[in-house]
Amino acid sequence: MDIVYIRELEIETIIGIYDWERETRQTVSIDLEMGCDNRKAAASEDIADALDYKSVAKRLISFVEESEFLLVETLAERLASIVLEEFSVPWLRLRLGKPGAVTGSKDVGVIIERGSR
Repeated sequence: MDIVYIRELEIETIIGIYDWERETRQTVSIDLEMGCDNRKAAASEDIADALDYKSVAKRLISFVEESEFLLVETLAERLASIVLEEFSVPWLRLRLGKPGAVTGSKDVGVIIERGSR
């Protein structure tokens, strides 16, 4: 299986359990690896045959900017569902980081893997 990826996609949203987090937009960072078969796209050089990472990124940006979640785990699951269902991806690995959430660390978050590889 080939992998199409997006690295360090930064989006502002409302996320967190504390009162101040519910009032202030914060940046989340997304790394996404999506399983696919690139052979058809490579042979045709037609974007219609490829997993269009720009379309995936635009969809995720739109969703995250409009969303409000308490937990990064919930947001990660919703993003995975969007990619799996709307883009017919059989497998993905998604890292959702919340920079600055813990003093002294670059970021904290979750990594989830869904689908069959």
